[in-house]
Amino acid sequence: MCSQAAVCVLNSLQKNAALLQNPRLQFQAMHGFLHRIGIAVGELDKLNIIHVTGTKGKGSTCAFTERILRNYGFRTGFYSSPHLVHVRERIRINGWPISKQLFSKYLWEAYERLEDTKGVSGGTMPFYFQFLTLLAFHVFLQEKVDLAVVEVGIGGQYDCTNIIRKPWVCGITSLGLDHCSLLGDTMEKIAWQKAGIFKPGVPAFTVQQQPSSLRVLQSRAEDIGCPLQVCPELGQYEVVVGPVNLGLAGKHQRLNASLALQLSHSWLQHGLSFDQAACRLSSQAVLFQPSTAMLEGLQETGWLGRNQKLKYGNVTYYLDGAHTTASMQACVCWFRQEMLQREETQGPVLKILLFNTTGERDSAALLRLLVPCHFDYALFCPNITETPINNTGDSTVCVQHMLAHCRENQSSWQSLNPTETIHHHHHHLVTSSVSHSLVFPCILSALQWISQGEQPALTPSGSLGFTDRLSEAGHISVLVTGSLHLVGGVLKHLEPSLDS
Repeated sequence: MCSQAAVCVLNSLQKNAALLQNPRLQFQAMHGFLHRIGIAVGELDKLNIIHVTGTKGKGSTCAFTERILRNYGFRTGFYSSPHLVHVRERIRINGWPISKQLFSKYLWEAYERLEDTKGVSGGTMPFYFQFLTLLAFHVFLQEKVDLAVVEVGIGGQYDCTNIIRKPWVCGITSLGLDHCSLLGDTMEKIAWQKAGIFKPGVPAFTVQQQPSSLRVLQSRAEDIGCPLQVCPELGQYEVVVGPVNLGLAGKHQRLNASLALQLSHSWLQHGLSFDQAACRLSSQAVLFQPSTAMLEGLQETGWLGRNQKLKYGNVTYYLDGAHTTASMQACVCWFRQEMLQREETQGPVLKILLFNTTGERDSAALLRLLVPCHFDYALFCPNITETPINNTGDSTVCVQHMLAHCRENQSSWQSLNPTETIHHHHHHLVTSSVSHSLVFPCILSALQWISQGEQPALTPSGSLGFTDRLSEAGHISVLVTGSLHLVGGVLKHLEPSLDS
């Protein structure tokens, strides 16, 4: 059966939101599902796993680590989430999303085994993320990878990926408040959940954390019997090897790169026994001289939708899926630095924000952080690539709900920019006459407006028009942020080749 049919079957597993709110039940069910698709838990030990959790930087850290170890000639598996353009991005072999053919082949193998055993298992089938995790393990075993870099979905203790019993090494990236309804509303509670991936005798590394978070990590590591070490800063390596160039932009990536160096170095040493007594709690990880393969790996790493730049004529898109306070602060720092450099070399720039959030995010707090960027226009749209052609009752309600959320975001932005005067327009568009803000029904309509496809209908009367402002500036810089799903939708339109 074709890849499209496989995706349809996969999407059918996105249901029963109430149970999705209980990670413990999902985790407990994983053992049964793994057995039903024909994998013993012990077989996962053969995958030589590097297991990574954290609040921000998980994907980037995994990407750095995978690239480094691929540079050593190892055949790598890489499981991450969410995907931006196509679900196959989540399961990679040697850095590439698995092909449509392999995706279909392995998906149907796993799905049919689950279907065949449904009768003796109370009719249960895994949820979307559970199934993708099972599928990743199945793919990596069948494809005989030398190692697998596995990114935790949410949390750690009850995450589906934590069915792994014996990873070779674990990593915890920077911690922050996110998914509070599932993980807890304090840094200490979140740190406890994240430390759930620690295993007895398995080395673990973390970056510098808030003291309260680090104390919880240390306490859990001691209870579990896991040697935990804090990574040196990247600057300490640079004393030895000179400037370290990273393929991912942004100062925050230096933390992720330092963690990736320790994870890859530890994995390469995995034939050696670890002296747990030497790895006292809160001890600093040993500074070593990174190899050429490591330094080149850091420089060659690419990761879609994180501090990514795409240029099309006189428009440059800055894509970053920041959706927490800390990641948005890093995003703003990166974007402002880019704008300073551009304005110094090329003169005035017209700055546009394209923004949306999902779930329980505090949109107003994120938008407040974006104010210092001094955008000329702020655009808000749902995370749907195009407006549905045949709106059924349910989908119409859903779209209207998403648009209402966008208008709330617009209202927050206007309150943060109180000099605005609001004018109302048709087609879900609301604009103001000073720092313009607009709501669009879908990503495509926002992108068409940026490329001036719909400009004549949108120039507010009595104000400086978009084309006038553009001719004065000569270049448009668009920051797309607030949601990885929004970034993925933009990428789908800008880079259609990613789908193949």
